[in-house]
Amino acid sequence: MQLEALLNFPRALPAMSRTVSDLLAEMNKDDPNPKRVSDLISQDPSLTTRVLRLSNSAFFRVSRKIGSAEEAVAMLGMTHVRSLVMAAALGSSFKNVPGVNLPQFWRYSLRVADISKSLSGLLRQNESNAFTAGLIHAIGDLIMHIAMPDLIAPLDMGTPPLDLNRARAEMSVFGYSYAQVGAGMAEKWQFPTTIVSALNNQISPFDDEAYDPLGGVLHIASWRARAEEIQLDENGLVATFPDLVGLSLGLDLDSVLGKDPSEWSFSQALGAFID
Repeated sequence: MQLEALLNFPRALPAMSRTVSDLLAEMNKDDPNPKRVSDLISQDPSLTTRVLRLSNSAFFRVSRKIGSAEEAVAMLGMTHVRSLVMAAALGSSFKNVPGVNLPQFWRYSLRVADISKSLSGLLRQNESNAFTAGLIHAIGDLIMHIAMPDLIAPLDMGTPPLDLNRARAEMSVFGYSYAQVGAGMAEKWQFPTTIVSALNNQISPFDDEAYDPLGGVLHIASWRARAEEIQLDENGLVATFPDLVGLSLGLDLDSVLGKDPSEWSFSQALGAFID
């Protein structure tokens, strides 16, 4: 299936509800209105339930129980609320995807989002965009599984969805990967161009004409999160570390090996990159 046909496949692209569309439009503004955001969330009981469930999960480490959309917006801030809305919307849209372990997929995606946010803060990038991009960076694989299950199943047998070589395998078979599919979806959903570009360039963020720092963050974050899911040991991390992308961001193997991403440090060469 050609990429354009895939993106226009009726059941592949979940319909964005009016509430979510209005929320994204408000949160994409330079100065979003917190009351408008909380009011919109409250208008949708299902969305409110999902947002509160995520708000009170261990992932966000809140000090007290959040009981309303207004509290979630006030306590977590727009950065996390935007991501919560997307997680809730996507979670309700993709309920059963053939060939994909959805609990594992969303656990992995949240880990990529968390690592991306941590790295973007150190790189002085927009943490909200990084978290959201990390959360949806592999959504293209869900769409591919829904739209062409018979074509994707043989690929899954040899290269599972979270394999480190997954994007390369998809490119060799289809001529595109989950990165381009996810970027196309994000563009249809009117995400910021920074996120669309990062999704599109995440596999090769610094090749040819591309120079996409957020794409580089996604590349490193997904490498680490996939390595965790497939339980790579230290030798495996050494063998698969994306050194060219890492060095472009100011990371080398010594600064990441054996450390949690929150403890990674950047080389002095980074100064020219962020100034």
